[in-house]
Amino acid sequence: MKIDQLYSAYLKSSKICTDTRKISIDVLFFCLHGENFNGNQFAEEALKLGAKHVVIDDSKYYIKNSNYILVGNALKALQSLAKHHRSKIKAKVIAITGSNGKTTTKELLNSVLSKKYNVLATQGNLNNHIGVPLTILSLKKETEIGIIEMGANHLGEIKFLCGIAKPNIGYITNFGKAHLEGFGNLKSVVKAKSELYEFLKKTKGFVQILTIWNFPRRKSGADMEREKKTVLSSRRVDLNGDDSKFVFFHYTEPSFYFIIHPLYPP
Repeated sequence: MKIDQLYSAYLKSSKICTDTRKISIDVLFFCLHGENFNGNQFAEEALKLGAKHVVIDDSKYYIKNSNYILVGNALKALQSLAKHHRSKIKAKVIAITGSNGKTTTKELLNSVLSKKYNVLATQGNLNNHIGVPLTILSLKKETEIGIIEMGANHLGEIKFLCGIAKPNIGYITNFGKAHLEGFGNLKSVVKAKSELYEFLKKTKGFVQILTIWNFPRRKSGADMEREKKTVLSSRRVDLNGDDSKFVFFHYTEPSFYFIIHPLYPP
């Protein structure tokens, strides 16, 4: 099936669903599968529960009628649909990655930006090759800002997710020794997370890496100001023609302080 046909089915649906336990009326249901499950087996059940269409990739479960959409690979179809949808919407997308602190940062950004803008953020920790497409497909015409959390446990994953989400702004929380079983060493972690930076460098977006104050809380503000280390900044992105700026603080460990700088031009 061509992407335009699949996109037409998406526009006529109420939303995307991949779990029969969460089906509501008129959803577009993707029958995903893995090592221990085969979503194609639930295609008929999904329709009975109210799905408008089911996207399957196993011909033995295919029934030739308008409710069944047969594709070569359901997961790739979901990702391609999300990429296509991203090209159709005008929302600014903020991508967040890092070894830890992603979800907290996402919630803080959502809390601040939603005071003024129509914002949609990643739900829970749906930050992988399935979750990111699902979040992108949740963005509506009226959405002004999408906040997309991106996780990774191997090189190339953030680059792939950027190709789907097409972020305008990138935010790297930190580089740490997480998922070393997939990365091998800290150098690879830095390289993997920096794939977000590389994408935005090519697309002339905005990158922000958290300023880190590596001092205990008893240090005075003046001490921290003298010794802080600013890692990286880039050009400002104008959110919907608005030059408003924002700043707030948080920390993930007692001895580590982070700041989101106002979005000033370099």
